[in-house]
Amino acid sequence: MELLQNVHSYLAYVVLLILFIAVANAITGLMANRMFTLEKDYRLSLFTLILSHIQLVLGLVVYYFSASGLNALMNVPMGNMNSAARLLALEHPLINILAIVLITVGWSRHKKFMEGKKKFKSIAIFYGLGLVLILSRIPWNQWFN
Repeated sequence: MELLQNVHSYLAYVVLLILFIAVANAITGLMANRMFTLEKDYRLSLFTLILSHIQLVLGLVVYYFSASGLNALMNVPMGNMNSAARLLALEHPLINILAIVLITVGWSRHKKFMEGKKKFKSIAIFYGLGLVLILSRIPWNQWFN
């Protein structure tokens, strides 16, 4: 269990980095009115989608088996949880699921467009919103202790 939790924690750095790169790439592509290319833009967006889904699956496994995840939510009344416990048991998983849904919507929407500007816009908006949500609910104090 500890191994999975460590993999989930370290993979989060990679996911955040690649998600930031994908959002920055989409914004620069949109601003420069670039063509959306298969070699760079498509692969970067797809790789980001895949990594974020792997991270989600690992997180759900950790959540299910962790004492501070589902177990805490089932055994400790919500009013008795402090903010750190509530973050791990409720806010972190819920907001990150929503973030991955937004990233998936951005991926699905971009495929419907032929024009590069619309593709970049879809990726920039939805991946960007996903990034903001993920950053808002990272248990920062645990990462840096």
